[in-house]
Amino acid sequence: MGKSEALFERAKKVLPGGVNSPVRAFNAVGGAPRFIASAEREFMTDADGKTYLDYVGSWGPMLLGHRDPAVEAAVLEAVRGGLSFGAATEREVEMAELMCRMVPGLEMVRMVNSGTEAVMSALRLARGATGRDKIIKFTGCYHGHSDGMLVKAGSGLLTNGTPDSSGVTAGAAADTLLAEYNDLASVRARFEAEPGAVAAVIVEPVAANMGVVPPEPGFLEGLRALCDEFGALLIFDEVITGFRLAPGGAVERFGVRPDLTVFGKIIGGGMPVGAYGGSRSLMEHVSPVGPVYQAGTLSGNPVAMAAGLAMLWQLEGNRALYEGIEAKAARLAAGLREAIPGVTVNQIGSLLCVFFTEGPVRTYADARRSDTARYGRYFRHMLDRGIYLAPAQFEAMFLGACHTDEDVDRTIEAAKAFRG
Repeated sequence: MGKSEALFERAKKVLPGGVNSPVRAFNAVGGAPRFIASAEREFMTDADGKTYLDYVGSWGPMLLGHRDPAVEAAVLEAVRGGLSFGAATEREVEMAELMCRMVPGLEMVRMVNSGTEAVMSALRLARGATGRDKIIKFTGCYHGHSDGMLVKAGSGLLTNGTPDSSGVTAGAAADTLLAEYNDLASVRARFEAEPGAVAAVIVEPVAANMGVVPPEPGFLEGLRALCDEFGALLIFDEVITGFRLAPGGAVERFGVRPDLTVFGKIIGGGMPVGAYGGSRSLMEHVSPVGPVYQAGTLSGNPVAMAAGLAMLWQLEGNRALYEGIEAKAARLAAGLREAIPGVTVNQIGSLLCVFFTEGPVRTYADARRSDTARYGRYFRHMLDRGIYLAPAQFEAMFLGACHTDEDVDRTIEAAKAFRG
């Protein structure tokens, strides 16, 4: 028994399923999870000393690779000043200023500790600002594990076969209305069925928790128009796409401005962090200025802010970096389409996904046609060849600045040998 397997046996005695987040358990792909001991650039090394080419990147934050020198140096400097104060710091002001400078239309930001917390807070703000209760979300889109969002959610919930969670009350779910991603008619139908009741529409501008499904031309623009027509707010969940699709995220990439945006992952450079923001007029509904209460002991943590600043300083205005990563991602996507028969590969920016189904994948229903058992065989095939992919079909591959052309070639060659 290897060290990872032994650790997993120990973990199952003290952690539910042996993990602290369900998808890590490898239930969707089979086998025992790898326990990671260290990482550098585009590689991770497990407890048994085996090194993997990493396409998960901590589920998105590692756009500049593991142990980016500037991020690491900033964290070490911050640690020497203290881990947490429970008080205001200069870094959180600098971080908010930088985010507002980079994201079009962003005027004020509130720091929190996770994407889930950011979504929960943004939804509360939307309800408080509009005086309405209902939220429209999209089937297969994942917005964290707060009660109201665990309704036909994506991510690991899809491959685990549990699209809803026990423990969520009917009351908590009652105000969540479902529409279909890339289907504006379904959104209009929801608005018309609940006149004057919808506070907000929340959407992943690129659906990245049912695989990777980009918006169809006009979809995001249509959501903006529908929200304006019915007096609701538009919320972009950019926990994944924020600062990944462009220096200004999906807002910059698609040219559609939401009322509120939710952030995570990259803004912490690998540290736990989240944020939500929007116009000054909306954000001043938040306590202590306004009546919408939200607080957090570790919000704006100085170490997390240091990591995020060091990350974003390198991304601001650096379009060449984004273009280079996207070119590698496009080449990898094209290579995988040729290497594996009977698959569809969606790619946008540095995000891509291999769906084990033929034909275009534009909707949740399209994605659900994927052969998840075949994906599991593919995952294990690639893992055996030292390539670490997401241990679930309905997740993204994340490329970063450290991935090389040689890494792309190696991945394509490994995929060519798959006979599953």
